[in-house]
Amino acid sequence: MSEHQAPHLVVLTGAGISAESGLKTFRDGDGLWENHRVEDVATPEAFNRDPESVLRFYDERRAQTRQASPNAAHHALAELERAGFRVSVITQNIDDLHERAGSRDVLHLHGEILMARSSADPSLRYPVGRQGIRMGELCDKGSQLRPDVVWFGEPVPRYAQACDVVAEADFVLVVGTSLAVMPAAMLLDQAPMEAPCLLVDPQAEALAPRGVRAISQPASQGVPPLIEHWRHAGALWMPDWA
Repeated sequence: MSEHQAPHLVVLTGAGISAESGLKTFRDGDGLWENHRVEDVATPEAFNRDPESVLRFYDERRAQTRQASPNAAHHALAELERAGFRVSVITQNIDDLHERAGSRDVLHLHGEILMARSSADPSLRYPVGRQGIRMGELCDKGSQLRPDVVWFGEPVPRYAQACDVVAEADFVLVVGTSLAVMPAAMLLDQAPMEAPCLLVDPQAEALAPRGVRAISQPASQGVPPLIEHWRHAGALWMPDWA
């Protein structure tokens, strides 16, 4: 167990958990996100070429996010934290469903869609209101605001912090992700050798790397019984059914 008294569960979540709440996210398979080419909406070049279209796309995604609700998997993870466990969520998702379910320690690897940031200084971040982000809306340094989202071709500024979190895990739970997107795919390498790792995903049997146990179920079905098992046991054990 880590230096913290409470058992420390580190949860890595991906598109699968948000998809169960009705949010469509980019998948490598077809290169499309909500019927848009990723190159047209999720790259710095796209923003430089047609910023108004990119801002409009993210305004639409932001509206969808606000309409979506956390599902059973989000709520179960928050419940484990309320039960006294230390739960750190590292998510590839840009929505706020973990926070709305009640999770307090959430690190967004790829940014947050409900935040804007400066085009010139990524450290200048601002909440986005209902009106979205408009052309001519500037940061404190006078640069155009853009979505606080890590686009393809950009560095992942929170990756080092995520590595530090995983290095303190007593147990690593991966939910709804293929672990194929870099650099998030390398996070498991940072876990302590003695920390068990479990993947919950409909394709878990096929996706699980060596040494990772698999539960081939959607997040909303596979995560709640697992959390209930840990709550009653008071410890992070590998379940018998994994």
